[in-house]
Amino acid sequence: MSDTRISVREVADADRAAWAELFRGYRDFYRLAPDEDVIARVWGWLRDSGGEVHGLVAVDHDQVVGIAHYRRVANPSSGSHELYLDDLFTAPAARGRGAGRAMIEHLAARAAADGLTGVSWITADDNHTARRLYDAVATATHWVTYELKPPPPGPDGT
Repeated sequence: MSDTRISVREVADADRAAWAELFRGYRDFYRLAPDEDVIARVWGWLRDSGGEVHGLVAVDHDQVVGIAHYRRVANPSSGSHELYLDDLFTAPAARGRGAGRAMIEHLAARAAADGLTGVSWITADDNHTARRLYDAVATATHWVTYELKPPPPGPDGT
């Protein structure tokens, strides 16, 4: 169970600085190049009330210690909808206190309340710390992830 001091709520305007610091940490963890345009774009998505990407923060004693980004997705093979957890990150100093678990539990409760079939996500194979939590709260699947980048545009821009 998660630490009772940890609360989870939707990200709010006042969370911008703390969220950005944690999102930079997430991007650093996955060795993504620093890019303030990405930080600004994702914040814009999170603050767009009609947008598809939503954000959570985990709070411990009034301090934001974790972030999660999620969206509702259709699952055509089952004819259902679920939540997809895109990003989950906890401040290094707050790890082991239940913030990650609390955010996952929050999403599972939201999925249940909305009549969705569940929550799914991926993580890096070598993310052993996170995988200990994920193995404790969810079932690893046999699915393998592939990525395909589109070809660069031709000389005419298409």
